[in-house]
This record gives sequence, structure tokens and C-alpha cells, in this order.
Amino acid sequence: MEPSELNSKKSDPPAAVSFYEKHKKIYIRDVKGWWNTWRWVFVWFTQILFYGTPWLLWNDRQAVLFHLVERKFYLFGLVLWPQDVFYLALLLIISAYALFLFTAVAGRLFCGYACPQTVYSEIFMWVENRIEGDRSARQKLDKGPLTARKLRLKASKHAVWLLISIWTGFTLVAYFTPMRELLAALPFDFSGWELFWILFYGGFCYMQAGFLREQVCKYMCPYARFQGVMFDPDTLVITYDPERGEPRGARKKSADATAGRVGDCVDCGLCVAVCPTGIDIRNGIQYECIGCGACIDACDPVMEKVGLPRGLIRYTTENALAKHFSPKDVVAHVVRPRILLYTLILLGIIVASAWSLASRVPLKVDVIRDRSILAREADDGRIENVYNLKVMNTTEEPKRYALSVEGMDGIEIVGERIVAVDSAENHEVTIVVRVPPESGKKGANTIYFDIKALNHDAIAVHEKASFLMP
Repeated sequence: MEPSELNSKKSDPPAAVSFYEKHKKIYIRDVKGWWNTWRWVFVWFTQILFYGTPWLLWNDRQAVLFHLVERKFYLFGLVLWPQDVFYLALLLIISAYALFLFTAVAGRLFCGYACPQTVYSEIFMWVENRIEGDRSARQKLDKGPLTARKLRLKASKHAVWLLISIWTGFTLVAYFTPMRELLAALPFDFSGWELFWILFYGGFCYMQAGFLREQVCKYMCPYARFQGVMFDPDTLVITYDPERGEPRGARKKSADATAGRVGDCVDCGLCVAVCPTGIDIRNGIQYECIGCGACIDACDPVMEKVGLPRGLIRYTTENALAKHFSPKDVVAHVVRPRILLYTLILLGIIVASAWSLASRVPLKVDVIRDRSILAREADDGRIENVYNLKVMNTTEEPKRYALSVEGMDGIEIVGERIVAVDSAENHEVTIVVRVPPESGKKGANTIYFDIKALNHDAIAVHEKASFLMP
């Protein structure tokens, strides 16, 4: 090499390397099949549940309402207060173990069938297909010039998307503000926070289901990143059988299956065209795969057309492919110690939670001694302390409660000993407790308040407190 050429090589600037992949819009082909049917079953189920629940009534109120202003959670006949946050923790633990169990058994079932991102992307794509046409029609429309027809189709599609998104945001807010109040506030009388959350959630629904779609699953969802630690060789996942499918290539229906050493895969590309994340399942297990089964629905009819058995792409396990398990062997390996352990823990937590809710006393009492008056001598020579009792009636019926106190000789409540509390309300009452001066030691003495519902002996609370003697 000449010196001038060497100097030229040294002076050339380094080539720029991009660590970011340019986004390419995925045009998903519509597909019919068994897995697609189940996917739409879950779309209908989840959306009927989500949109319909705020309209249900229970005892002339909304059946499910997380009323932040009143600080009460209504779940049909159950009323939960901030003190019941323990049950929220149990719900989160149950959800986590259920996710671990389902993922260990059959991969990303939640992602493929019940995740809100998947569900709303399916709904938005259905709208897109009905307005703009199938995959080829959408590609042609996007590549074509801006015409009146293109503007009309695009505007119609986005208008429907926005209506769905705004109604979704409105429905979400109806879980925290009573539906009756929201309907009465239509169209422009919402509070600032209600309007913010309607637009915020609706805007994210419009953006993520209409534009981001697979990017949420690939880049934003943390579940896609840590799912690998929950998989093992006996986890059921959507898998391409390379031993049977390779080498891939076109074939005719009448061709001999062994002729030319060609595998069963005809390389039609339909499995890629129907994938909502745009991956090629033939490249092996990938974190972008959401386990929706669309590639199976696309591949099986092709196999039937060329006279080959279905199942080139199927739900199976890594061990089943490598060791050629029969369906019976696959099931036997799926039910393994890890799955049994997850199941037992999950059932144990569910049973314990159900028992705790069933045995829960619908009465809560907080006893707070008046700190401004430590102890004082009454007119009759006895020593008295003053207490504030917060009595919470967590039932949906008005209750009357009898108050009593014990723990020291001659101790008694001075004044009214019956407290009336409306349904699902919190009532604060101030009571005076007196004891003879010789009944206790100097300093703090342990006493107990008993609060019992009249005519309901099972509704009772035994609450500890302290009585100060001078």
C-alpha cells in the first residue's frame, strides 16, 4: 500500500454506529383459528367486566367503588376501610403467585390473552381493519398520496379510537367517583382531578393501543424482561419444530415429503405476517413473543393444504422437542414439583384470605386517651381519665353499640353508654372513665374497653387502653 493511501486510511473518520433500531410499522395480517377465538373470548370477557362493573348496584349504591373522598372501598356487600390495607397486600401477593404459576406452566398466557395492552391493541386493530381494510389495503393506503379518501379513512379511524379511549378513561374514573356523580357532571362539570384522569388514562390508551402497540411489549413492559427466570425446559411455550421444518422451502401438495430433503416449512411467511410483535417464531424462543398463538392459527391451515400434519408450530416444551415426548409425557412433565409448590402456596394464601374475610368483625374501634388531661380528681373523690373513641360501623346497617370498661376495681363509664352509628360510618365519641383512688397503682394501669352491638353478640371488640393514676 502506498504511503498516501495509508495516510488517507488513518484520516478517515470512524463510522457511526447506532444502538437504536429505527421503528418499522408492523402491518398485521388478520387470522382466524382456535387460538384467535379464545383471544377474543378474553377480550369480550375482560371488557364486559371492566365497562359493566361500575353500572352494577348493591343496596342502592355502586356495587364496586373505591371511594377515595370517603376513604372507603365498596366490594358488593363488603366495606373496607384504610385499616384494611392488609387485604390489599394479600391481593397483590395472590396476583404475584398466580402470575408465577401461570408463567411456569404455560409462559406468557397473561400477556397473550388478558393484558390490557394486548386487549386494547386487538380492539384498535379490529377498528383499523374494518375502516381501512386488510393488511395489503392498509399498506397501499399508507404508501399512497394524501387524498380526500385517505383523509376520510384516517379521520374516521382516529375518531373511533378517541371515543373508545375517552370512554375507557371515563370508566376508570367511575371506579373512584360514583357513576351517578360522573353522569350528572356531563359534559363540562367534572372536577379538576376527574377531568385530568379521564384525559390522562384515555390519552395513554389512545397512544399505546393505537401507535406504540408492540413497542410497549418489547421495550416498556418489565414482565418481558424477567420472564426468562420463570421459564424452564418443561414450560409450555409456542415453539417451532426445526427438526421437522428445516430445511424450509416451497413444495407442492402432491410432492413427496422426503423428496429433495426439504422440511415441512414451506417458507410462506404467514407466521411472521400475523405476529403482533413482528418476530419470526422460527428463530427460536424470543422475549418479544407474547404467547398469543396467532402463528399457530396461521401455520396449521397451510400444513393441511400441503397435506402435512398440523403442529409445525405448537404449544410444547423444550424437553418435549428435544426428547420427542408424547402428549401424555408432556403433561406429566408440566405437573412438576415447582408447579405443585406454587399451587399449594397459592391455594394456602387464598384459603387464609377467604377465612380472614369471612371471620372479620364488621366493627373497628380506636381508643385515644385525651392527652391534654392526664388524670384528675372528680367531685366525688374518684380519679377520672377522658378518652376519645372512634367507632367505625363497617356494615351497611345502622347499629347501636353498648360500651363497657374493665380491668380495675370499681371502674365505670360516667354518662351515656350507648353509641349509635349509621351504616358504613365513623362516629367519634368522648367518654369519661372513673375509678376509686385506691383501685390502682401510681402511673399507667391496663384497662379494656368492650364495645358490643346490641342484638348482635358476634359483633364485638375488646380494645386495650391505659388508665393513669396520679
